[in-house]
Amino acid sequence: MREAKKMLAELKKSMLFLGMTETEINECLKKSGAKVVEYKKGDIIFHQKEEPLKLMMLIEGTVVIGNNSSDGRRSVVATFNQTGELFGEVFVFLNKKSYDHYAQATVQARILQIPKAFIYNAEGRNDTYYTKMIANVLSILAHKAYFLNQRLQVMACATLRQKLAKILLQNASVGGEVRLGMNREALADFLNVARPSLSRELMKMQEDGLLRIEKKNIYINKLEELENLL
Repeated sequence: MREAKKMLAELKKSMLFLGMTETEINECLKKSGAKVVEYKKGDIIFHQKEEPLKLMMLIEGTVVIGNNSSDGRRSVVATFNQTGELFGEVFVFLNKKSYDHYAQATVQARILQIPKAFIYNAEGRNDTYYTKMIANVLSILAHKAYFLNQRLQVMACATLRQKLAKILLQNASVGGEVRLGMNREALADFLNVARPSLSRELMKMQEDGLLRIEKKNIYINKLEELENLL
C-alpha cells in the first residue's frame, strides 16, 4: 500500500500525468492495462527491430538507448535517468513497425508500460483523464522537438567556441545568468566533445572577458561580443 502511494506521488509529478489527480491517474492505469515492469542490470527492455507496442516511462533506474551497426559495433544515442522520462515513444507515435534502437537497463530499473492500443483508441471517449494524458503527451513531444531544434542550431556552428556561444545565449536570462540545466559532463556529451576540451574553451572565454565562471554558475559579461561570434 505504501509502495503504491509512493509510486502515485512520483507519477503525479511526471509530465505524462501533469495536472491529474491521483484518482484520475489510477483510472488511467486501470483502464489502459498499464503495468510496472522491473528489469535487472543489463536486461534489454526492447530490442532493435522489435515492434513498438507500449509507451515506456521510467519510474526508477537508468536506461540507455543504443543501436548495433552492421559490423557489430554498439553505440549509445541517449541516456534516461530521471523519473517520469518517456523513451522510445517516437516509434510508437510514428506507427513504425519496429524500433531502430534497443533499450537496456544499466542498473536495476522499473518501467511503466502503457499499451499503444489505449492511446490510439479515442473513439467514444470522453474521459477527463484520457484527454489530459493525450494533451500531456503532445506537450512532451513538443518539448523534445524544441530541444532537438535548439541542438541542431548549436551543432550547425563551426567551432567549439561558436557552439558554446550559441548554447549560452539560448539559455541566458535577461541579467546574463546562464541556466543550462546540465553539468559539465552532460554539456560535453550534448556538444559531442571531450570534457577537458570543453573546460579549456570555457576558461579561454573567461580569460577573453566574454563570460564569468563562479563554481557551477556561468554569467555572460559581453553579450554583444558573444553574439558577434555567430
